[in-house]
Amino acid sequence: MSRIGGKATTDHQQPGTVVGIDVSKTYLDVCVHPCRDRFRVRNDAAGLEELRNCCLASVASLVVMEATGRYHRAAHACLHEAGIPVAIINPYRTRRFADVLGRLAKTDEIDAEVLAEFAAVMKPVPTEPPSIMMARITEVVVARRQVVDERRALGNQRSQVSVDLVKDQLDERIALCRHQCKVLEAELLVAIQSDPAIARRYSILTSIPGIGPTTAATLLSEMKELGSANSAEVAALAGVAPMNRDSGTMRGRKMIRSGRIVARNTLYMAAVVAVRWNRDIAAFYGRLRQAGKPFKVAITAAMRKLLLLANTLLKEDRAWSPTPP
Repeated sequence: MSRIGGKATTDHQQPGTVVGIDVSKTYLDVCVHPCRDRFRVRNDAAGLEELRNCCLASVASLVVMEATGRYHRAAHACLHEAGIPVAIINPYRTRRFADVLGRLAKTDEIDAEVLAEFAAVMKPVPTEPPSIMMARITEVVVARRQVVDERRALGNQRSQVSVDLVKDQLDERIALCRHQCKVLEAELLVAIQSDPAIARRYSILTSIPGIGPTTAATLLSEMKELGSANSAEVAALAGVAPMNRDSGTMRGRKMIRSGRIVARNTLYMAAVVAVRWNRDIAAFYGRLRQAGKPFKVAITAAMRKLLLLANTLLKEDRAWSPTPP
């Protein structure tokens, strides 16, 4: 592929070609592997059309991009509609991959090349783009979480001030955050109920004691694999699967690591509620504590059990019902 007159053209077609794309708000930096051709297009309608045509001409079997909030969504949707498989990757994974390759420098071109090599070596599973409604729900969930974080920060700040004027202004901002949170929650419910399939999944999740509206909405947006993946996969995706830490003669304690931190944090709060109000989870947690397990171990196990219960119910398309005593 070469650049002629500001456009990319294909000099040769190579089946099995993979493409790495470094995404920013304004530009998409592209690297084609194994020929290592590079080019840049704007992250707008015209640039996406050029990108799509180049990927089609290159017979791209896989395109890899990092999750970047919202800036990758248009490119993801455009390439998916053209029948080009796209995998959206956690930036942490590709950064670690770059470290293994010895790519310590970081530029847009280098990042695109690393993504292309990651695609060739790791062959990640393509990612389905979210529906328009699911993208809307995710955006509202993120906005609500940001408002809650801001309200918490303002509350911490207020506890440290002594000037009445500053306290009054902080109180006003905290009240505004509370109002905005309620508005976003109402909008979230409207968005969920407007899609029958999403509403059904939401209804199943909220039927489980311990999973409230916020937790259910967060799991819908952060754990789209629920109901379609197996137990081991969803536990690993959420970061609640204990991993061995053994090497040679050393035998370490199993620990959770990686995973989707937003989903894991939400599951933690849900598990804290569930060990009080969900009879099955409470009994499970109680047995672990009576066996001498530390709080962190027991609550993590409760988080995993709650997640696997949600996964099973969604897979079987049925609401929660209590286990007979």
